[in-house]
Parts: sequence; structure tokens; C-alpha cells
Amino acid sequence: MSSFVEILPIDNAAWTAYRSDRAIRLDPERKGDSMIRWTWAFLDRPATSFDACVRFWATVTGSTVSEPRGEHAEFVTLQPATGPAWLKLQRVGDEGGVHLDLDVDDIPAAVSAATALGARLITIAPDYTVLQSPAGQTFCFTPITHVHDDPPPVTVSTAPDGTVTRLDQICLDLAPAEITTDTVFWHAMTGWTHRPGRRPEFARLRGPDQPLHLLLQRLDEPRPPGAHADLASSDITATAAWHESLGATRIHDTDHWIVLRDPGHTLYCVTARDPYTG
Repeated sequence: MSSFVEILPIDNAAWTAYRSDRAIRLDPERKGDSMIRWTWAFLDRPATSFDACVRFWATVTGSTVSEPRGEHAEFVTLQPATGPAWLKLQRVGDEGGVHLDLDVDDIPAAVSAATALGARLITIAPDYTVLQSPAGQTFCFTPITHVHDDPPPVTVSTAPDGTVTRLDQICLDLAPAEITTDTVFWHAMTGWTHRPGRRPEFARLRGPDQPLHLLLQRLDEPRPPGAHADLASSDITATAAWHESLGATRIHDTDHWIVLRDPGHTLYCVTARDPYTG
């Protein structure tokens, strides 16, 4: 991850001062219950292909693009046709990837709870805090700025041929030695419902009234943790073909999902799940 600014160096004295200046209202023993108010998928894309990625993801999600913001105009939000937004893109100086921004009422309290569960504190900035899961998956706590409808509407996008899709899931890709530890961590921190996947290497975490769910995938070999976006589709073959026409590259087909790369060469999947229910 890059493009973080106004960083406060992390040491024990700095964190103690930061935390003592605010009320810690969340007991870490609650393990994330009711802590996360909204979930954002941040698609971090290389500067060289950022504009193409914005056009691609805006098209496939049926969204309009917000005005750029940030010191270097590096952030945009994808605004769906109806309902609240849950997707953002960030221009970065490396190959990019995906990270989660988790809106909470009290950032120091959320950090206290997450670090009690094994998270590592990386960066304190004025309006967000960056952490890593025990396996090293980067995520951010951000302040809640809007209370969404309860529950928010399900927003899908429709391709020209009528195929329906929704970007509704972030898959956390974890090495065999890390999958159990990080599954326990994310389950405890979010307080979301844990369900086994249709295959033994998958597990799902679903939160009430959240626009995104988490899929945890056990990889076949050791490697650093990663994350990718998953879209639910009413017809994965048709969706993949449409995405290819917009600049995606098809990598691998299975019975239940198709792996592609977007114009920034970042992997994502089109999956045969119901776009309305996940």
C-alpha cells in the first residue's frame, strides 16, 4: 500500500498519548461485536493504468465516478445508480491490490480491540489508522461519516445483454500456515457469521447490513497474504466475455468461477453466485 500521508511514527509513547486523549468505549472482550458500521473495498491500482481501471470498474459496476480527491487526486469513489457507495479506487506507485476500509464509531477503541486479537499497528494518520492482520493483510479503520439505511438496498449492475452482476465479496488469500489464525482473527474482530464454503479451502464471513462479505481462501502454497475482488454473476461466461471486451484478460475457467485480470493486471473472479443474495 502507498500514498498514505501525514504519518505519525508508531512507538509506545505515541500510541499511549493518542489513545489516552480519547475515550475507549469498546471492550476488547466483545471481539468486534457491532464495531464495523460499513465496509469499503479499496481497489489500489498502478498510476500507469489507473484511469483505465477507473473506467473499467465504473462500467462493470454501473457506477458514476466521483470527483478526484486527495493531495494528488489519487482517490475516487464509484457511486452506484441506487443506494450507498462501497467501492473506491486509489492511485498507487506499485502494482496495487485490494484492501478493506472499515468504518467505525471510535478508531482508537477499534484499534485497541483489533490489537488485542493479534493485529499489528502500522500507521496513525489524522483520519484513519492502518493495521495488519496476524498474517499481514493490510486494512484500515476509518470514521463513520454516514449512517446508512437499515438494511441498505442491494445494488446490482446489468450488462448490455441483461446479465446481472454485483461486486459483493473480497477474498482474502492466505497461506496454509496462516489460514486458521487469520480466520479466527477476522471472525472475532468483525463479529460476523462464519460459514464453511462449498469447498474445504474456503470459509465465509457475512455481516448484517453490510455491502461486502469476506471469503477466506487457503492457498496451495506458502506466499504473502493477498486479496482480490469477487463478483457474483447470473452468467459467468457472459460476464467474462463482456469484461474482456472492456479490457480484461481471461486467465482461467472453472465450473463455478472465472479468473480474470483487469486493465491494471490485477486478478479478480467472476463467480456463479446469486447477485442478489450472494
